[in-house]
Amino acid sequence: MTATSGPRLLVFGDSLSFHGPDGTHAADEDRLWPNVAAAALGGHADLVAGTGWTARDAWWALTGDPRVWADVPRADVVVFAVGSMDSLPSPLPTYLRTGLRYVRPAPVRHAAREAYRLAQPVFATLLRGRPPALPPRLTVRYLDTAVEALRTLRPDLPVVGWAPSVHRAPSYGYVHTMRHRTAGALAAWSRRRGVPLLDLPAVVGPHVLGGHGNPDGMHWGWAGHDRVGCATAELIAPLLGRRGAEAPGRGPVRDVG
Repeated sequence: MTATSGPRLLVFGDSLSFHGPDGTHAADEDRLWPNVAAAALGGHADLVAGTGWTARDAWWALTGDPRVWADVPRADVVVFAVGSMDSLPSPLPTYLRTGLRYVRPAPVRHAAREAYRLAQPVFATLLRGRPPALPPRLTVRYLDTAVEALRTLRPDLPVVGWAPSVHRAPSYGYVHTMRHRTAGALAAWSRRRGVPLLDLPAVVGPHVLGGHGNPDGMHWGWAGHDRVGCATAELIAPLLGRRGAEAPGRGPVRDVG
């Protein structure tokens, strides 16, 4: 996106922030929801994200990435668009999944990844979605610590978050048992900390559960990104002292397809 004089959004996200209907995209793809939100506000989005990121990864990025240290002083609002992956079934340890890339030689690595891919939905179903990738108490702890750190550095910096998304993914055995517990924990944290949350399932749920998104059953089509971007902008706009969150010449997105 081209630089603007409008608000800068610093977004911490997972693959939902850069994965479209046909795979992953560069952070400057205009159709991704962070850029849709920024355009609706007349500003710019800086995306810090990774595949499978949880609230813990967002905290690690905030404290360990010097690019983020440079972005924080310039940000007008911080969006913690994480929490969805926290609630996903993780029957096999996270360190095992993330460590597969280091397995050598390559044929063994490929075999291990295939075994993991086949085992994950089976164990997710057998264990009824437990344990999650990150327990709700830890999701809240990492976000709470991150918000406290930001407010120490910049007390006037608005921060918003998300309720965890929904999925219909065969790779997780169509199981999402822990989503409600994570959502409840985040809602209680939101009220306690004064951090507005976007009701993500209400915005994009029909799109995902209706089969209108990515064939993987988890990521979104462009209509989903558009809905989420517009809804995020509407959530942020009052915090910036602005009226309205729609881009010029656009009406609210009503199509859930």
